[in-house]
Amino acid sequence: MRDDFGVLILTHGRADRVITLKSVLQAGNYSGKWYMMIDNEDDQAGEYIRRYGREHVVEFDKQAVADWTDTADSFGEHRAIVYARNQSFYTARELGLKYFLMLDDDYTGLYYRYPEGNKLAAKRVEDTDRLFEAMIRFLDDSGALTVAFCQAGDFVGGLQGKRYGQKIVRKAMNTFFCRSDRPFQFVGTMNEDVTTYTTLGSRGELLMSVTDCAIVQQQTQKSAGGMSEAYLDTGTFVKSFYSTMSMPSAVRVEMLNTRHKRIHHKINWERCVPKILNERYRKGEN
Repeated sequence: MRDDFGVLILTHGRADRVITLKSVLQAGNYSGKWYMMIDNEDDQAGEYIRRYGREHVVEFDKQAVADWTDTADSFGEHRAIVYARNQSFYTARELGLKYFLMLDDDYTGLYYRYPEGNKLAAKRVEDTDRLFEAMIRFLDDSGALTVAFCQAGDFVGGLQGKRYGQKIVRKAMNTFFCRSDRPFQFVGTMNEDVTTYTTLGSRGELLMSVTDCAIVQQQTQKSAGGMSEAYLDTGTFVKSFYSTMSMPSAVRVEMLNTRHKRIHHKINWERCVPKILNERYRKGEN
């Protein structure tokens, strides 16, 4: 793996449960640099160092980052990943990394998605070095702020669903490939990823995911520690409103019609991001 790239696993209070390391990096035979990124309010800091080695643990001052992060509220809530996301660009730079991949700590696997007959099949990624190199090239060639993998939930309906056939979608969640010399800010105590890709997307910035790969993660409210406690306090009701506050012209809150009904955000992409017009609409020469 190239020397100017590294993986930052953002984690808090889960020293014994960073499943991303085993399920994604080790399962994918990753050979590059990786770090556990923790904050100075984590009482398990010593355990992280004991388990993973001092050379693989980096710490940041959470309050210092909170002082300049727009949380879009006045709660003063520190149980939020937004601070680590915003700090990651500067931590990567301090580590001498030009490119980095920002991961959460609760992923159970990374998979290729591909048609097999009339089904959308999945195969675990076993060569992450090659895949990560391709994503870095895509990041540079596209000029995007970040590129990401889709989530397993994006493929409901399989090949009959809408997502896989799009190949590129204007969203970025969970797996952020970034450049340390092109920082951008995440906004909001919760739903910071959705709020960021809709708000920056509306300004013409590119934040994209590829549908050829998908990350699989544990259910947010099933895993102790990290953001789970904050979600359990308020559920998805409060979480969904952050994106609506930031982009009321394109994001609304509605009831998600699943087996267990819950409030969720709904994005109107026709109103959210600029689009490239087909060449046939070009005006003729005067």
